[in-house]
Amino acid sequence: MTSALITFFSPFAKKKAKNHFDINVIKNSDFEKWENKQRSAVKNQILAQGFKGKSGQTLIVLDTNGDIENIIAGCSNAYSYEDGSKLYDGIKSSFSSELIKKTTFELTGSFKKGQLDRLHIGWGWACYAFDRYKQKETPKRPNLIITKDADKRRVEAFVESVCLIRDLVNIPANNMGPDELQAATEILCKSHSTKLQVIKDNDLIKKNFPMIFDVGKASVRRPRLLDFSWGNAKHPKLTLVGKGVCFDTGGLDIKPSQFMLTMKKDMGGSAHVLGLAHMIMSLKLPVNLRVLIPAVENSIDGNAYRPSDVLNTRKGITVEVGNTDAEGRLVLADSLVYASEEKPELLIDFATLTGAARVATGYDLPAMFANDDKMAHKIQTTSFKDDVLDPVWNLPLFKGYRKNLDSDIADISSTGKGRAGASEAALFLQEFVGEDIEWIHMDVFAWEQNGKVGRPKGGADTGMRAIFAYLEDRYGK
Repeated sequence: MTSALITFFSPFAKKKAKNHFDINVIKNSDFEKWENKQRSAVKNQILAQGFKGKSGQTLIVLDTNGDIENIIAGCSNAYSYEDGSKLYDGIKSSFSSELIKKTTFELTGSFKKGQLDRLHIGWGWACYAFDRYKQKETPKRPNLIITKDADKRRVEAFVESVCLIRDLVNIPANNMGPDELQAATEILCKSHSTKLQVIKDNDLIKKNFPMIFDVGKASVRRPRLLDFSWGNAKHPKLTLVGKGVCFDTGGLDIKPSQFMLTMKKDMGGSAHVLGLAHMIMSLKLPVNLRVLIPAVENSIDGNAYRPSDVLNTRKGITVEVGNTDAEGRLVLADSLVYASEEKPELLIDFATLTGAARVATGYDLPAMFANDDKMAHKIQTTSFKDDVLDPVWNLPLFKGYRKNLDSDIADISSTGKGRAGASEAALFLQEFVGEDIEWIHMDVFAWEQNGKVGRPKGGADTGMRAIFAYLEDRYGK
């Protein structure tokens, strides 16, 4: 399965079909003005179909022969991504699969900068279905032409990056171990003309990544560190680190079975940095990018690391293991030290790290930690804007909790004895970030629990687009 592990999902049609319809998008606040201009026959159809120009509503105007004369779609005043997804759902439910197979569509209307892009992106996200393990063919999706007024490269980058995350997280662990995560990363690297460097198995010990090795050593699927760079060395140095625990049994502190069911998503941090890297590279953000992914499986065997073990680290300090199910912070710690050795201007890690973050902010709101308050405020504020709508919430790196990580026999405990689990995990990671380096830690869920418009149940981006919006604002295009 490795050769077909990932593809860059692009659901848009390349050229118009003979059977082609424009979709005239009308925002809700313009509906009455538009309606008043229509002839009586159209007004009758508006009344019959109950069309009010609301987001998600679709009006099919028929001529006297019963043929389609016009398609009108309602939209919110925000022209949001969700509006685009509702457009897709409305078209899909309005036409037969036979007509959809031979038809293309195109959005028309009056749009300001960015609005048309968001509608296309939302449409693209709604097209996604994870069906690679189903023999029954997924129903044909409506084909949308990307209009010339939209930013085609941006639309495709946003759709591809989000759907890449979904695919990587959705693929079950028997087909997404460290080998397959490496293969997927190689595909991404090749598509952007860069090369992947890999430090694997016993070489992790030789090259001083002891905690990455210790966490992954009990699995037959050997641990490794994935490393690639892209961009101009003269540009600001940006390093991304993603937790790549391809399956987490909890180790010897084994998880209850109900909590193990979604642990294929424990490599969601690595999926996020690959999706973010794809967006950065596709849109050619002027940064000197580096990506590090510790890829391991936290398994159980006679040689598995144990609770109360004391581990060496790349930094040179020792760590007492409080719980083997808190493995993500260990592999991240060695990676953060390695990343810091190059002294990047900005260091960002993504990880499905703590259940405590889910208790604090829920499934949909990623917990963010940053060592610069102004930066944290900027990201949080940006994340709630209409053109982003990827909310994140800043939690405290409260220094008073650092004492909870004190160990009686080692330099630091991996879990400590406090109750602020998300903050204490972040404080643990901060110990391994170099001085004078701006740092952001994203504790994400990487999963859509229930399913929403344009966001199917399963693997999901959580916070990635908010960080990209910040990076784009900070570094420019």
